[in-house]
Amino acid sequence: MNWITNFVRPKINSMLGRPQVDTPDNLWIKCPETGEMVFHKELEANQWVIPGSGYHMKMPARERLNHLFDGSQFELLPQPKVAQDPLRFRDSKKYADRLKDGRAKTGLEDTILAGVGKVRGVKMVGIVHEFAFMGGSLGLAAGEAIIKAFERAIAEKCPLVIFPASGGARMQEGILSLMQLPRTTVAVEMLKEAGLPYFVVLTNPTTGGVTASYAMLGDIHMAEPGAEICFAGKRVIEQTIREKLPDGFQTSEYLLEHGMVDMVINRHDIPDTLARLCRMMMGLPEPLAVAA
Repeated sequence: MNWITNFVRPKINSMLGRPQVDTPDNLWIKCPETGEMVFHKELEANQWVIPGSGYHMKMPARERLNHLFDGSQFELLPQPKVAQDPLRFRDSKKYADRLKDGRAKTGLEDTILAGVGKVRGVKMVGIVHEFAFMGGSLGLAAGEAIIKAFERAIAEKCPLVIFPASGGARMQEGILSLMQLPRTTVAVEMLKEAGLPYFVVLTNPTTGGVTASYAMLGDIHMAEPGAEICFAGKRVIEQTIREKLPDGFQTSEYLLEHGMVDMVINRHDIPDTLARLCRMMMGLPEPLAVAA
C-alpha cells in the first residue's frame, strides 16, 4: 500500500461524498514470463493459464478438481486423522502454528485434496497437491490421504490420477515424512496389481521426495508446459558439480526430449486425454455421440 492509496484517495472520496471501497491487492496478476498484466477473474476463468503467453500458473487444488470432474460433481474424500506435530518441532516458528496458518490460508486440513467422480464419463479418483499449504510438502497426513485414495480406487475398480505440486518431504516431521515414500510406493503397486491405470500429471513444481516416489511411478506421465520437475534444484546441482547447466534444464519440455515424461499437455486438454487413455487401456466403450 502507498501514500496515494492510504491518504489521497480516501481524502478525495470523503470530499466528494463517495463511499470508500477496498480494492483487492490481487486484482491484476503479472505473467512471470512476459510481464503481461491479466485481470484476476479472466485468469481464473481460463483455468489459471495466461491467455497471451500460455504460461501455466499454480492452480488451487479445489479448482483443479472442479475442472477435472464432469460438471464439477465429485465426492470429496475425507482427510484421515493422524498425529499432529509428532516431533514437537520448532525452527523460527512452531510447526503447530505453521499448520494453523496453512489451514487458515487454504481452508484445507493438509496438503492433499482427493475426490472420486467421472471424467468425461469415466469413473476416476483424483488426487491434488495444494502448493499453498506449506509448499505441498509430504508428511504423515498427506501420505495417509494418498494411500486412502489409492485404496478407494481399488475398491471402486477405477483408475487414479494424481497432480503433484510439491517441494518434497516435510522437514518438520523428519523420518516420519520420509517413511511416506515407501508407503505410497506400495499403494501404487497395489493399484497396478489390481490391473488399474495410474496417471501422473506433473505440475510446477514437482521436486524432492515426491519426485523420488509416487510422482515418477505412473503408467503414463503427463506434464504441464514449463513445469519444474526434479529431485534436487538446478542451483544445488550447479554448486555441487561446479558447471553451468543447459537452459530449460529440468523443465517439462527438457524431460520430454530426454524420455522422462510421455507428453507435455495443456491444462485445458487434460480431462479429454485422461478419459481417452482410460478407455483405451481398460477396453471401455466410447461415449455415445450426442445429436446436434
